[in-house]
Amino acid sequence: MSNANILKVEGLTVDFLSDDDPVRAVDDVSFHVSRGETLVILGESGSGKSVSTSTVMDLVDCPPGDIVAGSCRFDGVELSGLGAEARRSINGRRIAMIFQDPLAYLNPVYTVGRQIEEVYESHGAGAGKDARAKTIELLRRVGIPEPQNRVDFYPHQFSGGQRQRVMIAMAIALKPDILIADEPTTALDVSVQAQILDLLRDLQRETGMALIMITHDLEVAASMADRIIVMNGGKVVETGIAKQVFSNPQHAYTRRLIAALPQGNAAEAPNKRSTAIAGETLLKVEHLTKHYELASGAFSSKRTFKAVDDISFEVRRGETLGIVGESGSGKSSVARMLLGLNAPSAGKAVFAGENIFDMNGKRLMAFRRKVQMVFQDPYGSMNPRMRVYAIISEPWVIHRDILPKNRWKARVAELLELVGLLPEHAERYPHQFSGGQRQRIAIARALASEPELIVCDEAVSALDVSIQAQVIDLLANLRTRLGLSYIFITHDLPIVRHFADRIIVMKDGRIVEEGKTAALFGAPRHEYTQSLLQAVPKPKWLTQAQ
Repeated sequence: MSNANILKVEGLTVDFLSDDDPVRAVDDVSFHVSRGETLVILGESGSGKSVSTSTVMDLVDCPPGDIVAGSCRFDGVELSGLGAEARRSINGRRIAMIFQDPLAYLNPVYTVGRQIEEVYESHGAGAGKDARAKTIELLRRVGIPEPQNRVDFYPHQFSGGQRQRVMIAMAIALKPDILIADEPTTALDVSVQAQILDLLRDLQRETGMALIMITHDLEVAASMADRIIVMNGGKVVETGIAKQVFSNPQHAYTRRLIAALPQGNAAEAPNKRSTAIAGETLLKVEHLTKHYELASGAFSSKRTFKAVDDISFEVRRGETLGIVGESGSGKSSVARMLLGLNAPSAGKAVFAGENIFDMNGKRLMAFRRKVQMVFQDPYGSMNPRMRVYAIISEPWVIHRDILPKNRWKARVAELLELVGLLPEHAERYPHQFSGGQRQRIAIARALASEPELIVCDEAVSALDVSIQAQVIDLLANLRTRLGLSYIFITHDLPIVRHFADRIIVMKDGRIVEEGKTAALFGAPRHEYTQSLLQAVPKPKWLTQAQ
């Protein structure tokens, strides 16, 4: 790693114009990165970390953006005054960027091969057969299987992890000096995340490029960083060598972030598991199965996809059951069947003595009052045209026997206070809240029908680490106060370790391991469970020592 700075940002200040006073998104931010170094910019949503690096790439629209002050020098050249041609010779060629959601940045009507070839053609680095050959080799390098065939596939024909690999291939095509990775693994499963991080490390070793990684995930930050910048409210509040920042944080905000992180490898770390003895069986699932018949071609027979394949488990009153697995493991299919959103192919689920799948009419309505769901994306599960009051009181419109209408206003206020919000928030719309606040509203809506069981499907996966901790604390407190049971579906192993009483591990539609949380994490028996635990990011200074 060279000591010479390849990029130096000083005093960067960025405002965004609004109807009122300008909003200061970045306030006097300075940082630098050297060749071969990994700089991690760590902060929660709205901290200004993405705006800072987007300014380096000249990706901030002005207006509404306004670069008030600051200097960005790349390899000795001031970037702020560059013309279009000079900027074009740097962006993509010498500084490249990958984004959080590759599907939003890949053109759906062009093959991935055509889009990578365009990088070579735009910068005069190849064309025709030469560009195609380079593209196939690049796809092979980033781990796309059968690249000579898949070069002609479209973005939707790849998994999330593979699409991120395609984005990385586009970014490294011209061997840039700096790669900026903006939340590159946020939406990925833990094993896919580990593969992407390993790929970035390998590419950095091969090319000597500088890597600037933007993330709110402290575990990812610790596993990748040589140095760390911590941002909050548009300002840099702490900077230093990664090991020093994590082992001895100086700023109160950094200490609060680290305190909110579940200590995934600490056997005796504080947890939010139930302290009460689980009661009688509330839900018993037996031989649950969901198969899909896939479309066949003219000369091929029908194929059956087994989304859920003969699984059985039970949930007791006051207990939290964690269901862990990667995308495609069948865990969300289980949730949708239990809620009556999808019909099973076989099996039964007995809730309070009655098979859910035999229910209809009034019996099904009564069941849905007792079992509620909290989704991953609270904004997507709320009507943006409805005020919070209407959202929370909607279950009472459907289930008229829960509460008389003259008590609705008072009960909405009680529920908002129960989830840590204010009664006056009832008159606002969903877009006027942060992600964590919207998830609290979703929980309040779930509580409105006075349920006995709440299914949480990746309910905290999209939230910042401190907001995750707040929501988990809230769910744990509600379980104790109201005697609730939870089915907690997630791919986040540290969180489920500190919240679930028992855990089911799913793979390819089947349960491969089941047990009490401490025992399963302490001595996993199945190789798949072991691989999931090994894929959890570990601090860079520990892996280097090994």
